[in-house]
Amino acid sequence: MTSVLVVHDQSLQRLGLRMLLAAEPDLTVVGAATTAFEATGMSADLRPDVVVMGGRVSDADSVQAIRRISRPTVPGERRPRVLVLTPTSSEAYASAALRAGAGGFLPQEATPEELIAAVRVVAAGDAVITPALTRELIETVRQEQPVPRLTRAVDLDALTGRERDILTAVASGWSNAEIGQRLSIAPTTVKSHVSHILAKIGARARVQAVVFAYESGLVRPAA
Repeated sequence: MTSVLVVHDQSLQRLGLRMLLAAEPDLTVVGAATTAFEATGMSADLRPDVVVMGGRVSDADSVQAIRRISRPTVPGERRPRVLVLTPTSSEAYASAALRAGAGGFLPQEATPEELIAAVRVVAAGDAVITPALTRELIETVRQEQPVPRLTRAVDLDALTGRERDILTAVASGWSNAEIGQRLSIAPTTVKSHVSHILAKIGARARVQAVVFAYESGLVRPAA
């Protein structure tokens, strides 16, 4: 059974999310929060598997809440996964939320079936992010000034040469199939490499690896 905490600042949407998710036999809603601050406290008390966070994305408190909810305080600690419901034109917020530790994103216009499926995917430890948002995030990160390489030198040194090649390709927006074709390796091998890269750099989602590639200096923004 997957436990879920619902977060939304509007009562009607909050109730709708709660009823929708609670109707599924493998999901149980353990609580509903109105604000990001309330969500942080309830998450610490209830320890849900997934936090579904909707509402106003302009509020910086929500990014801080994602960080507090999802980041472990000690190595190996199990923390809730955060699924963010966001407008389609909020790539700046999505980028900040990814850095804070969000595990997935879904447009607020998503269907009930898409939301239920996304909750299950995030609960299983996988990432949920639409291809369109991935492309927007890549372009957003490309325009940002990267953090000097020295701040991430240890993390980069942990990657093998092949892993750096694959991370560079991921940051260029290539799919596993495209990477496999260009590097003459099987897509399943690419997937395995990507999983190892995520583990080494402490990322939860592929797009977080893109952010890392630019911030570390491995990939430079286009002129």
